[in-house]
Amino acid sequence: MSCILLQSTDSILRQPSFAKFWSSGILSSSSFQMLSVAIGWQMYDLTHDAFSLGLVGLAQFTPMVLLTLVVGHVADRFDRRRIVFLCQILEGVVAALLLLGNIAGWLGREQILLAAAILGACRAFEGPSYSALLPQLVPKAILQQAISWSTSAGQTAQIIGPSLGGLLFSLGVGFVYSTATIALLVAAILTFLIRMEQSIRRLEPVSLRSLFSGMVFVYRNKVILGTISLDLFAVLLGGATALLPIFAQDILHTGPWGLGLMRTAPAVGALLMSIIFAYFPLKKAFGPTLFGALAVFGITTMIFALSTNLFVSLFALFLVGASDVVSVVIRTTLVQLQTPDDMRGRVNAVNSLFIGTSNQLGEFESGMLAGFVGAVPAAFIGGLGTVAVAGLWMYLFPSLRRLRSLSESK
Repeated sequence: MSCILLQSTDSILRQPSFAKFWSSGILSSSSFQMLSVAIGWQMYDLTHDAFSLGLVGLAQFTPMVLLTLVVGHVADRFDRRRIVFLCQILEGVVAALLLLGNIAGWLGREQILLAAAILGACRAFEGPSYSALLPQLVPKAILQQAISWSTSAGQTAQIIGPSLGGLLFSLGVGFVYSTATIALLVAAILTFLIRMEQSIRRLEPVSLRSLFSGMVFVYRNKVILGTISLDLFAVLLGGATALLPIFAQDILHTGPWGLGLMRTAPAVGALLMSIIFAYFPLKKAFGPTLFGALAVFGITTMIFALSTNLFVSLFALFLVGASDVVSVVIRTTLVQLQTPDDMRGRVNAVNSLFIGTSNQLGEFESGMLAGFVGAVPAAFIGGLGTVAVAGLWMYLFPSLRRLRSLSESK
């Protein structure tokens, strides 16, 4: 059995189109992370204004919310490969203009905010189109493994991007923008070279019904609704990422280097778990595994909250990241397998909105709660809330609790 799994995984990596897809994803996501680091740092360096720094994040996040219905519809009506290609080209142009603005000396607060908004809009279109493209590249039998490898690409970008962006920024902001420009153009070339079988999709007339059809589809499919909403509320309550600077400085007394390690630990755990899933895909008991992973996520978050030892905290965060990937792979595979190809763009757009909302609002919720009760109680309550949500969802979505096959829909 293990030989068969290794052979099938090896066959994924040997498929030229998937290899280009995977490499393009790493380059594009890493570049976005690098640009986010550079833009945020440069904004604060220019203005010394925390409000302006917050506007950078808002400028990147707002397009994803406002364009959700539009980007899904576009991904279902046009060639997804070309959409991803055009987005990466435009992101590369923005990075080049940021480089030019630094050299010429005309880059200021307004220009940075405009660049952040354009990058956010590009990522809003690129994300759902990129996700919906994957099932067209690999057979259904190995889709879960392909998603695991794709997830590993995302986690690799989360590790490499911010670190490389910070390192290059220390050499000069121009190094960040020039590297991102080159990486995005290479990513675009790889995307352009992807070859796949073109499927004939039924194009619905543009209407309010077609725009909202992705949300309607998710609502009617209780398994997909259950897993997406479960992930939303679990991350919303259990997201202690925003509190890491407080733990590093006031509780663990480690300084910036400890903060860097704590930010890296969940991504390392997520990367290793996604690679394990790629070689040993889940075959049964998807529902119990999903709820078990959420319980581990909540419990390890509580352990992190109570820890006063850096190594214990890092191990807890490692498990937080590893358990989170379990729900990511199950949720993503469910969405891809149970959604018709002509609906994948709109459904993936809804999925992306839920993910983005949970991450952003989760950090907001943690920060607000910590302001009232302190960082340790806030993180502990968040982990406890995740466990409680997992238990409640087992009751509200019995079909998800009993899920054995990823093709089940009721």
